[in-house]
Amino acid sequence: MSVGLVVPLPAYTLDPAFIAKKAEDLGFDSIWYHEHPILPVHSESPFPATGGEIPWTYGHFSEPYISLAMASAVTTKIKLATGITLITERNPLILAKMIAVLDQHSKGRFIFGIGTGWNREETTMMGGDFDHRWTQAREAVAALKELWTKDEAEFHGRYYDFPPVYCYPKPAQKPHPPILLGGNAANVLQRVARFGDGWLPTRATPSQIEEGRKILDTLAAERGRDPASLTISVFGQPPETTRAQIDSYLSAGAERVSVWATHCDTEKEMGDQLEKMAEDLIR
Repeated sequence: MSVGLVVPLPAYTLDPAFIAKKAEDLGFDSIWYHEHPILPVHSESPFPATGGEIPWTYGHFSEPYISLAMASAVTTKIKLATGITLITERNPLILAKMIAVLDQHSKGRFIFGIGTGWNREETTMMGGDFDHRWTQAREAVAALKELWTKDEAEFHGRYYDFPPVYCYPKPAQKPHPPILLGGNAANVLQRVARFGDGWLPTRATPSQIEEGRKILDTLAAERGRDPASLTISVFGQPPETTRAQIDSYLSAGAERVSVWATHCDTEKEMGDQLEKMAEDLIR
């Protein structure tokens, strides 16, 4: 049973090492951290889930790569994932190094979930081109692949431009960690087939997953890719998710389903919650 754990917000109040070790011991297949490096005090961007006010918790994300590095140090099997990295808000020259080192130290356990965000003000402050953010994201992925796979990497694009450079280490996974594209946009599956390795949908139904699986298989064949190389990881199901619901996603073609935990004030409370989740969803 491939069930992942999404760390709740505020995401920095409990030790990532404790959460990850407990989750691994209980049989969770992956642990997911997420990011919004800042939350503008004044924003006109509506919250996607409701169309209304942004929840206060969105000002309380952890730094995902530091958290996952702490998780890596005390685990050996659990996958370490971002759900998501806001790729247009990061410099690929720095990001390539961070991911490669994490993948090396974890012996190839990193999953690179990416997205482009929905908060115009945040994206702009962080250097992203909000109106063309997926064009920028595709270029960022191309730059990362160059840095991960070439001894002397160079890239010349609209958003990123650098002469030949050395960038070591390379990731443990070859040619690079799996790149999962988040979102439910109409053309997300075309993007996955073009430059990704999987789809990371939120708020999708099992029927949508089944249809997405069929579309990905067709797109992969058209591009000469192995359909099995394009995976689906359903992200961020609510804490009340049942085992039957997870089974329905897996039967529809998903490889894994990740579920939000709820916020706890103490490690004892979090440990008890994870044991209950494992009993209900995994065992």
